[in-house]
Amino acid sequence: MIDSRMLDEHSALRADIYRLLARLIVAPPDNDLMDFLSGLEGEPDGGPLATQWSLLAEAAKSSDRTALERAHFRHLVGVIEGEVVPYGSWYLHGTLMDEFLVHLRSDLRQLGFERRQYTHDPEDHFSALCEVMALLVETRSQEQGRFFQRHLAPWAMACMKDLSAVDTDLYAAVGGLAGAYLELENERLVVGPQHDAVRMIDLTPG
Repeated sequence: MIDSRMLDEHSALRADIYRLLARLIVAPPDNDLMDFLSGLEGEPDGGPLATQWSLLAEAAKSSDRTALERAHFRHLVGVIEGEVVPYGSWYLHGTLMDEFLVHLRSDLRQLGFERRQYTHDPEDHFSALCEVMALLVETRSQEQGRFFQRHLAPWAMACMKDLSAVDTDLYAAVGGLAGAYLELENERLVVGPQHDAVRMIDLTPG
């Protein structure tokens, strides 16, 4: 029998990782986040996810925040579009605001989510979808597998693979970490439940 307290901790950690990925994609890291990233330590098991945590920490230690602001704009925003366009519609169909977004908005309404008034990004932005997943995980929603399969699995791993190939160490590490984590979530939520398949790190600051 699984200890319910440990399952709660595991769910909280999954939600924290989704939120961390959302934060790292949506905007450049501030000084506090850079300090936090620099202090991350992965489990010493030599697994793919542990390796990605270590690469992210090392990249944070050697990165300049001002340079990261320029890199974030170049990689993920751009004047018209960045080198990587982190929207589901774009990755699936090569356009923005298409039928993928229509289906997503319908699912979000059914789940009780409303668009924030002050945001300009469509809801199929990678960060927005990670925020939704974090909430679904925290509430133990039975819809988290369906939502992941419909709105992240078809495109997000390819997007993060592209990000892992950029020429800025920190953003390449973010892409590598996100891709590795989404692969594990895909195994957990889509391929089949594997509650013991992931050993992750303590994301509690301090």
